Amino acid sequence: MRIEEITDEVAERLKVSQAEETQEKTPNSSSQDVPATASAAIFPELSPARATTGKKTVDEVVADLKKTPFFMTELEENDDTEAFKALAYEGTPFEVAIDFKEHGNECFRIKRWADAKEFYTKGVLVLAAEERKRAKGTQNPEEKEEDVKGQRSVLESLYVNRAACHLELKNYRSCWLDCSAALRLSDKNLKAYYRSAKAFLAVDRIEEADDACARGLAIDENNNPLKAVAREIIKKSEEVTAKQKKENERLAREKRRNMMVRAALKARNIKTRTTAQPPEMEDAKLQLVPDPDDPRSSLSFPAVLLYPAHLESDFIKAFNETDTLADHLGYVFPLPWDQAREYTLAGVECYMETLSGGLIKVGKKVSLLKTLCSGNVEVVDEVVRLFVLPKAKAAAWVQEFKTKKAAEKGSG
Repeated sequence: MRIEEITDEVAERLKVSQAEETQEKTPNSSSQDVPATASAAIFPELSPARATTGKKTVDEVVADLKKTPFFMTELEENDDTEAFKALAYEGTPFEVAIDFKEHGNECFRIKRWADAKEFYTKGVLVLAAEERKRAKGTQNPEEKEEDVKGQRSVLESLYVNRAACHLELKNYRSCWLDCSAALRLSDKNLKAYYRSAKAFLAVDRIEEADDACARGLAIDENNNPLKAVAREIIKKSEEVTAKQKKENERLAREKRRNMMVRAALKARNIKTRTTAQPPEMEDAKLQLVPDPDDPRSSLSFPAVLLYPAHLESDFIKAFNETDTLADHLGYVFPLPWDQAREYTLAGVECYMETLSGGLIKVGKKVSLLKTLCSGNVEVVDEVVRLFVLPKAKAAAWVQEFKTKKAAEKGSG
């Protein structure tokens, strides 16, 4: 075909298309403007299937397609999909579920718990689909009452068997949910009570375990597995009670010790303050030593030695109120980073910040208690903070500290 012929054909089609658009816009115009035969030749009649979607949007067509198993991108759990899956197996839903149950039992006997669970799940899906049909009133009209009872009996056993798999796999929540599903079908199922009790017991939900066990024993008081789990519940309950008692005693002891520490601080006139974000100190803490339960014991503080001239610090886990700075500086010095050997016991001065934001000089041979009970300083977040500086740099740093504090107050 030559290019001229192709161009003519395209032009003819455009004419027809434009004529149809004009006819739609002007319904009173004559239909003879466009020959019907030409339109039919170029645009053939739609097929019946295509005609049903002709007035739908693209999204509506895609949504309809996804309801068809062949085009599904996600497997929805509904009657259509379950019926479609059941077609892959021969027999009625009852027969298919029985087959899955038997395969699951075989796997369970050789302790292939995960495989057994999958087979039981397939059986559950088939019979659960039938249950949903009955709920909607779309079941087989020829279905007999004995057929329904048979299916529900198998479904009950599938739930219970799958619960056993979940118990072995330690999927405890799934276990008691399956047992609950089985009990909705029959509240006399002793295996469901037993396995749900075991699952609850495994996660220390003693009350639920005891309730499930008691309901089972109410049906059969001589059931040995339930009697055995009842003994386990009693033992576990005693263990939990003893553990809780021990924890309560620990909490009471901590509360009592904290009250004694607060009383000791108040008696010594030591001021304290707690911030919104106290530091993490692991096991270091403000406490009475050597006996935290004896009010005659002395206070021991965590302390930080700050070296602002060199932006370094040391942490002292236990600074007793009877200790002096010299007691601790004696083993802290010499400092590993002090190459100039500026930090010596005789060559440093020590300070603490006051309540008003100033500084107070701390004697190296004065006990910590004497400094803290003066009323001019406070212990923040239970930690004593001490500034240590070489004598040659102390005056300049003190002046800089005061200037910064004054600026902060002015801006505030």
